[in-house]
Amino acid sequence: MNPYFKKQLELLKLERKADEETFRKSIESTNAHQQREAGFAWYPIAIRGQDTGRGGYVSLEIERTTHQHLVHMLQTGRKAELFSNYESGIPGVKGIIQSVRGDRLNMTLFTDELPDWTRHGKLGIRCLFDDDSYDAMELALKTAGNPDTKNPLIDVLTGNSRPVFRPLTAPVVIPDLNPSQNEAVRRILEAQELAIVHGPPGTGKTTTLVAAIQQLVRTSSKPVLAVAPSNAAIDLLCERLAKQSLRVLRIGNPVRVGDDLQSLTLDHRISVHPDYKRIKELRKRASEFRNMAHKYKRNFGADEREQRKALFAEAGRISHEVSSLEDFIIEDELHRADVIAATPVGAYNYVIRDLSFDTLIIDEAGQALEAACWIPVLKVKKVILAGDHLQLPPTIKSEEAAGAGLARTLMEKCAGYYPEATVLLDTQYRMHQRIMGFPSKTFYENRLIAHESVKEAGIPGDNAPLEYIDTAGCGFEEQASGTSYINPEEAAFLTSMLFGYLENPGQRGMLTDDISVGVISPYKRQVELLKESVSAHPQYKSWAEQISVNTIDAFQGQERDIIFIGMVRSNPGGVTGFLNETRRMNVAMTRAKKKLVVIGDSATLTRQPFYDDFISFARENDGYRSAWEFTDF
Repeated sequence: MNPYFKKQLELLKLERKADEETFRKSIESTNAHQQREAGFAWYPIAIRGQDTGRGGYVSLEIERTTHQHLVHMLQTGRKAELFSNYESGIPGVKGIIQSVRGDRLNMTLFTDELPDWTRHGKLGIRCLFDDDSYDAMELALKTAGNPDTKNPLIDVLTGNSRPVFRPLTAPVVIPDLNPSQNEAVRRILEAQELAIVHGPPGTGKTTTLVAAIQQLVRTSSKPVLAVAPSNAAIDLLCERLAKQSLRVLRIGNPVRVGDDLQSLTLDHRISVHPDYKRIKELRKRASEFRNMAHKYKRNFGADEREQRKALFAEAGRISHEVSSLEDFIIEDELHRADVIAATPVGAYNYVIRDLSFDTLIIDEAGQALEAACWIPVLKVKKVILAGDHLQLPPTIKSEEAAGAGLARTLMEKCAGYYPEATVLLDTQYRMHQRIMGFPSKTFYENRLIAHESVKEAGIPGDNAPLEYIDTAGCGFEEQASGTSYINPEEAAFLTSMLFGYLENPGQRGMLTDDISVGVISPYKRQVELLKESVSAHPQYKSWAEQISVNTIDAFQGQERDIIFIGMVRSNPGGVTGFLNETRRMNVAMTRAKKKLVVIGDSATLTRQPFYDDFISFARENDGYRSAWEFTDF
């Protein structure tokens, strides 16, 4: 096996082991109520419908009847288990989730008959460990690393063969795009194996990809395959593509897909297909035959036995006809699609598993686990990697695997191998130029340009779009809280400063009713503390709908007019720990459009060069202030 892929496989196995251990502990040590709170389960549930699905298996429509506000991990394609609290020790029935819409889901159980215990006690459904994703990733790595696999793209993506570009016969200039965006589209069209679109925050990466995909669709007889590592990211791309009248087919439904996106899913396309009415009729007939067969009692004669057998056989024949008709509809929808979209692992879905494509777009490639990327890569001739490898990396459970290279993405590697294949989108449409200045200098070689529409677009009356508030000497000491950290005094100060700003428009600037505010902390426990502190403030009700409080990771891909960041760490040893991941801070700082306020202890933070440089940048731009100046709060 190719040594490159052998190492990737070893790292993935470490990650799988760590992930499975974490999942097992979280399930074994909790009851149904706790699993529900953690997002692993719906409990209690009600069965709203029962039918016979593909292969004669029981298909259920399930609704969660309480706690509908809780976020969960039950999603299309995930293995799950139906269970009951009727009697301890009873094994559940395993199955797979076919679709999720709001508080209802459809699940196919790996049985042809519901057990008796489902008619007693409270029922629930919980996630099982996602073996299939790891199996698909391992298979992709083994296939790519097999010497018998002949694909020139593999050599390019592993750094062993430089990508080729062929000049276009006629220039493509799209009027709505800026020069760097047009250059990216041109590079995508010229690429024979690989092109990289490096899109820093606010630079219109999605706009560029949509324009490029429109061009690719015109020149290829096959659909473009588009993937992204999260459902949210691929859904955003799907939505933008659909607005350009492209026929998008979304494989695999994400949790809580909006009504406007349901029309793009394969399930919806099947349900509105002209032949679907026939499927419903056949399913009804098959169900009637099975019900008739089940009416026979256990003690019956030879004639009854033969009749029961014939009824089951007829139900099976009809189910086979249903499967064949569904396969025809799926093939028809695939053939008519301009773009087929999924997550990288979703590209292993049975409906497209054996298909090949000309071009693959991997959006948010800077967050995509490399092993997952190889699943769709093996289906194509050309790959477009789009994203920003200088923002959040993939989430890795195994520290050993992350340290050995699993956290390094395919995009990061290829951008290093082939600068000539990489186009930086250099014009950003989000931030005031002073907010943009430090990220541009530190991460993007000072190449970012603030578009005229945002260059000086701050809060009216406010002359400090970038502020660093230094809490050194204030006695705001950090405290360990489990595996996280909190800083109660900093949380109280940030809350006071936030509402002091919002409630003093004459002093701090004129604020409108639709201003959006984000409060960010790198630490989950501090976020919980901040949420409590902010919501307890007397003026919170006046601003509740406009204030969001969360971690950096949760704000990825979002933006707010005003961002407050509390750094938490304050200790005599200058230990910054988790803050050393400067790419995470790049994300936090670039969420702000009109005003960025960072609050932290310079005595601790300046031990790290990144923060020392940031505080110096704030001083140079008249943005440095001491917390002692805010005693009026």
